[in-house]
Amino acid sequence: MKFIRHYILAIQFFTRIPIGRRMADWIGFDQTMLRASAAHLPGVGWIVGMLTALIFCASFMALPDVPAGPWVAALLSTVAGVMITGAFHEDGLADLSDGLGGSFDRDRALEIMKDSRVGTYGAIALVLALLSKVALLALLGQVDIFVASLALFAAHVTSRLAPLLVMCTLPHVGDAPVSKTKSIAGAISVQSLLAGFVWWAVAMALVWWWAPGSEWAPGIVGALIGFLLVRNLLSRRLQGFTGDGLGAAQQVCEIAFYLGLALAVGRL
Repeated sequence: MKFIRHYILAIQFFTRIPIGRRMADWIGFDQTMLRASAAHLPGVGWIVGMLTALIFCASFMALPDVPAGPWVAALLSTVAGVMITGAFHEDGLADLSDGLGGSFDRDRALEIMKDSRVGTYGAIALVLALLSKVALLALLGQVDIFVASLALFAAHVTSRLAPLLVMCTLPHVGDAPVSKTKSIAGAISVQSLLAGFVWWAVAMALVWWWAPGSEWAPGIVGALIGFLLVRNLLSRRLQGFTGDGLGAAQQVCEIAFYLGLALAVGRL
């Protein structure tokens, strides 16, 4: 029951999916539970990934069989993903881009990241990120719509391991009183990290089972490279992570997963 409560709390915290008052009262809430719920972030990726994959596949089949079809389906699934999560991770990417692009001074960069307004660097990062998702998904959809739908699911789960790994390997440097991650900024336990890996391993096993002839390793390698790049950037520029850094890590790893598959598209 504790597992279920923590998982539903993660869905409530990381998405806009309504839980309901009765369910929320049954789950309960305290800071310890919220910190434990972070272990289920890849499990949240299951929900977001399945819903966006269904929308992508259904849109593709419902639309006319024309070259623009995969692009429209990719756009609709991307819009759905943003609505389901409330642009939670995209907001982090924009704020981090504004902070790191706006100043090379660590303290000034952290100060800029607290501003809720989106600046030039943040707007550019958001546009490029969304365009990258749509373009890569459309490319994969033109090759194999079923594999592309599975890629959506796998990417959402895989990319949500990145924030856990960042929290495990870097200290939190955000301003605790106003930080978006003040409740989950404590060190992630080995047990929590293992729970996240279990969510990911089961998802990838299902993906391999559903499409045994497909090559998924390039996507995983791409996400790993994306994680290492973001972690190195956070370590070098901020000497730690903030909530915005966690959101950016998820976004970069999701795009890198699609890119890894796209580069190996001849073997899909």
